[in-house]
Amino acid sequence: MEYSSFTTWLSQVFNTTPKNVLSYFDMLINMLKGAGTSLSIFALTLLFAIPLALFICMGKKSRFKPVSALANALLLVIRGTPLMLQLLIVYFGPGLIATNIFHTTVKWSSFGAAIVAFSINYACYFAEIYRGGIESIPKGQHEAAKVLGYSKIQSFFNIVLPQVIKRIVPAMGNEVITLVKDTSLVTIISIQELMYVAKGNSNRMVSFMPLLIAGVFYFVMNYVVAFAFKKIENKLNYYK
Repeated sequence: MEYSSFTTWLSQVFNTTPKNVLSYFDMLINMLKGAGTSLSIFALTLLFAIPLALFICMGKKSRFKPVSALANALLLVIRGTPLMLQLLIVYFGPGLIATNIFHTTVKWSSFGAAIVAFSINYACYFAEIYRGGIESIPKGQHEAAKVLGYSKIQSFFNIVLPQVIKRIVPAMGNEVITLVKDTSLVTIISIQELMYVAKGNSNRMVSFMPLLIAGVFYFVMNYVVAFAFKKIENKLNYYK
């Protein structure tokens, strides 16, 4: 069946015009591209935020006061302000500083700004999850590792960390699901992710349907994330 014949057939099935069918095809293709951008932000945020969170967590637990104070200040600011505001500051801040202080121009990618803002924001939340998991391990296990001749680093990576991972999986799953939905915030700095495309198509078609379809996209993505974390929890059941 040729493309034109297929669209004609669909228009007859749904009692509409071939032009409307083509509009919906274009909309779905654009939304798939937007979903790809959302997933890129999601993946890169996790790639940078998960290891960065460990450094922030260790910084907060550090006995060196300037380091712990800096980590606490960062956590206070990031968790106490909206992610949308952080996006705007990261995106517009360098340019304003360069113009007003150094009298020069700085070009800053909106996509790069989104990754930086999201990575720092989620690293701070992950860091507190890590800290809760580490502090939930009984001190006796550290002492037992010391008796067995393990160094602090060896006891952390061989004894503490595997148990911490098991304990923080549910909380991490909640944050990762939130991250999928939070990717829609980057529309404020004109990144053409899923919600940006859905709103544009909704205005163009004068229809609420693109927004409903975007909701289905987000639901499917979050279902996959929830399913993956459930599998991870089942894999780690042997730590019980």
